[in-house]
Order: sequence, then structure tokens, then C-alpha cells
Amino acid sequence: MPSPTSSPTPGPLDTDKVPGPSGVRYCRRCGGELEARLVGDRMRPVCQRCGAATYFNPAVGVAVVLRDDEGAVLLGRRRGSYSGQWCIPCGYVEWEEDVRAAAAREFREETGLDVVVGDVLAVHSNFHNAAQHTVGIWFEGVMIGGHLEANDDLDEVAFFNPAFPPEPLAFATDVMVLRQIAGG
Repeated sequence: MPSPTSSPTPGPLDTDKVPGPSGVRYCRRCGGELEARLVGDRMRPVCQRCGAATYFNPAVGVAVVLRDDEGAVLLGRRRGSYSGQWCIPCGYVEWEEDVRAAAAREFREETGLDVVVGDVLAVHSNFHNAAQHTVGIWFEGVMIGGHLEANDDLDEVAFFNPAFPPEPLAFATDVMVLRQIAGG
């Protein structure tokens, strides 16, 4: 039995013990088979052929919180993934895209509204999808134009009191953000 200070020995890749999406078995660099090895402070997938460690990084998601004059928050009902569930309009930052520009673009695509993206309201890690860990950034927003209409990933948009959002909500992190906005 190894001592508590010894390094675990390399072994076959057990995706339950190595961070990252399941099903990844081959090196992105050379195509060699991956195995679990201690790299730094944790077990990571390492190529048996070239020795390259594989790191899985989260995607960045962005959302804009738009409130009306009474403090109600604009939410959208999703179609596609998480169909029928409500969320703060959101999407992913694309390669070489500024996070605020991405937030404004995604908001426009989903709601038809143009916004000025303001201060960061919240930042949370999202673990709702085992295949894609994301870090979400919620920004305050101010409407400057456009016409409210559900588009893209949404089939309905409406303003709701943040203390009493519609159910079900798609993402646990939106629950946290809405509670923050509602003051509790």
C-alpha cells in the first residue's frame, strides 16, 4: 500500500477520477492513448506516447440582466436544450470576442433588444452539464433599442418579479442570481 505522500502510479484513464468530459481517451496532439497520472496537484489525462497532459478548461457563458421600471427581470423560456425551462437570456463567448460584446450579441439574438452592458452583477461556476463545465458572468444591462421578441434559443420572453420567477428555471445559477437581485 502506497504511503500518503507517494504519487499514485500511472494507470488506465478512469474518467470518474480525472477532470474533464467523459469519453476522451486519446491525445489531441498525437493521438496516443491517455492514462491517468498525477500532474501538479491532481490526476490528469496524460498521453502514453508523447507525455502531453490534457487540460480541460470551462467555456465562458454570459448573460444580461435587464430590469423594467418596477424591477422585474426579463427571462426567456428555452427551446432546444432545457426546452420549456426559463432562464436569464444567455450564451457563450466566441473565440476572440470580448465578454461584454458577447453578452450584448447574445442578448440581441435571443430577445431582439439592444443593450448597453454595464457592471458585473455575478460570476458563478456552472456544473449543470457534465459534458461542458462553464463559468457564467451576469452583467447589468440597459435597453437602448430594438423590439422585444423571443428568438434563437428562446420561444417566449417576459418580465418577472425576481422573487417569484416562473418554474422551472433551467440553471441553478440563475436561481442564485435572481435571489441576489430580490435581496435574499
